[in-house]
Formats: sequence, structure tokens, C-alpha cells
Amino acid sequence: MSAERSTLEKVEAGLARRRRKELLFKLTGMFATAIGVVFLGVFFATLIAKGSSSFQQTFLKLDIELSAATLAPDGELDLPYADFDGLVRTALRAQLPEVTSRAERRALNRLVSVGASYQLRELLAADPGLVGTTQTLWVPASSNVDMLIKGDINEQDDEALRPLSDQQIAWVRSLDEAGRVDLRFNSALFSNGDSREPELAGIKGAVMGSFYMLLVTITLSFPIGVAAAIYLEEFAPINWMGLPRSAALVGGLVLTLLTLPVIIIASRAAIKAVPPSIREAALGLGASRMQVVFHHVMPLAMPGMLTGAIIGMSRALGESAPLLMIGMVAFIVDVPGGFTDPATALPVQIYLWADSPERAFAERTSAAIIVLLGFLLLMNLAAVIMRKRMERKW
Repeated sequence: MSAERSTLEKVEAGLARRRRKELLFKLTGMFATAIGVVFLGVFFATLIAKGSSSFQQTFLKLDIELSAATLAPDGELDLPYADFDGLVRTALRAQLPEVTSRAERRALNRLVSVGASYQLRELLAADPGLVGTTQTLWVPASSNVDMLIKGDINEQDDEALRPLSDQQIAWVRSLDEAGRVDLRFNSALFSNGDSREPELAGIKGAVMGSFYMLLVTITLSFPIGVAAAIYLEEFAPINWMGLPRSAALVGGLVLTLLTLPVIIIASRAAIKAVPPSIREAALGLGASRMQVVFHHVMPLAMPGMLTGAIIGMSRALGESAPLLMIGMVAFIVDVPGGFTDPATALPVQIYLWADSPERAFAERTSAAIIVLLGFLLLMNLAAVIMRKRMERKW
């Protein structure tokens, strides 16, 4: 009896040790998960805090005289050669008449973005009848003024360490007190292509490039992936061309190869999930093998196939390494109008902005990441909703 009791006590002691180890393992896993969630929260909080300011842009209110003598000296408006920069500079100096020396004027002119002249050109292109009038316009300020207004420049730092001098800061504060400085929604972020000037840089070119590449990717990868899955699962006997270098077509072809495994695996899993009884019933009623596949198996497996396709597209949208490998790192200003036009993509745009020396590009980088994450979340949400609505029970 004592030997049996001793053996039982050893067994119970061993079980107790195993339970303690299992509990320790569970607690370790929960702690690691909690740490991961905390770091993820810190990442998103930092990203949003840094990037949310990019959705606003500083504008200056100027009374610009569209002088006919400047814009149309010969009686005819010549938009490509008109001195719009001169009109903007004159309007700015009118707000600060005490600025007289040439050096001060050059410093003052740097408070306004070069985009102000483009804004005037577009305004007159849309309505040439404005020549000879005075228009009160909100024009974009320079990136340095934008950082000052947003609090990204510390006025207490040494003047040599700041992108704005004490005199320039005083001019900005004077304009602000006069009600001529305002933070407004940064529509240029969504309507412009890339630019060397941070205040004019936008993601529209990258978004359109991503759209064209995803369209090429889904057009090629979904049919090929589904066809490969059908062949491997249902029919298999066992378990270049002078293309432009930096274009959506080339990027889409590369991302197609990247997404094919995801779509093939998801499609095979969806096909395998269809009960064999459905195939057997269809064959028993006289259907051919092709009719069984396309009339019975495919409709039931389609929700899983589409889910795999959207997940593959989400992965393709967030990829930058394959595009960098094929040389899609060019500086593309124009928004692509087709599949063969020079283009970039959102991940590559983020890569380029993150590598830019200008401090103002830091918030643009965070804003582009927020937009990219938004697209990824929407695509994954669409996959879940589509699967729920199209899913069939048998």
C-alpha cells in the first residue's frame, strides 16, 4: 500500500508540475500578446499624431492685383509667360510695406509657396476676364511657415538652427494677427501628384498608379489563380517585351506573381471545402466533369475564391520591395492616365518621402501611411462582407 501511495503521489506531483508549466506558458503568451498590443497602440498613436497635421495646410490671404500691364502687355493674355510670381510677391509686400531692402524682400518672398503662382495661372485659365481686377485669394504658404504655424518649429532654438529667421517669424506673426494666416483642409494632398515642395506634394499620382496596378493584378491573377486551383484540385492526376520601366502595367505584372500563391491556395481550399456528395450527385444525374465544376463546385467555392483574391490585392497594395527591385523608384510628378504611363505606387511614394531631407515631408509620410492603412482596412472589410453575403450552406 505504501508503494502504491508513493507512486500515486509522484504521479500527482508530476501532473501538478505540468499544470504549473502549462499555466506559465499561457501567462507568458498572454503577456507577449499584451506587449504586442501595447506597442501596436503606440505605433498607431505616434503615426496619427504625426500624420494628422498633414491633412491641414497653412494658407496666406493676399489681395492680388491681376494687372493687365503685367499679364497682357500686348493686349493678349499669355499664360505660359505671364509673371504670376511677381504679382504674388507684390501682393505680399503690400501687407508689409516696411520691408524695403533687397535681402529682406528675398526673405519675405520665401514665406509663400511657389504653388501660389500655379493657383493664379489656373484661376485665369478658367476665367480670363479676371484680368484687370483685384482678387482676394488664400494661397499656400511655404512648408517652413506651415511647420511654424503647426508648432513644429521651436522659436526658442538658436536662429542658425531654424529654417526661419527671427525676422521671418515676426512677419508671419504680424500677418497672423491681421487675420491673414489660416489652417485649412489640405486638398492638395489628394489632388496633386508628387512635388519637390512639401506643401504641394500629394498622393493622387501614387493612388492612381496603385489603382491601375491593382486592376492589372486582379485581371491577370484571379483568372489564372482560379484556373490553376481548378486544374490542381479537379483535373491534375496527382496531389519581355519592351515594356516601360516604371509603369503600372509592369508593376501589375510583378505583383501578379506575388499574389498568385495566395489566390491559388485560397481557391484550392475553397474548392476542397465543397462536399464530395455534390460532385457525386451531379455526376449521378448525368452531368459531365466540366458541368460539375462550373455549374456546382464553382458557385459554392466562389466566396472563398473572392476572399482570397481581395486578401491578395491587399498584400499587393502594401508591397514596395518588388516594385523597388524592378526600378519603380522614379520621381513621377504627373498623375498617370493609363496603364503604360510612368507611375509610382503608395508604398513607393511613402518610401521616397521618408527618404527626403525636408522635415515637412515627415508628416506627409505619416499621412500617406494613414491613407494606405485605410485602403487596406477597407479591402479586408470588403472581403469579410462579401464572404458573408455570398456564402452558401449545404
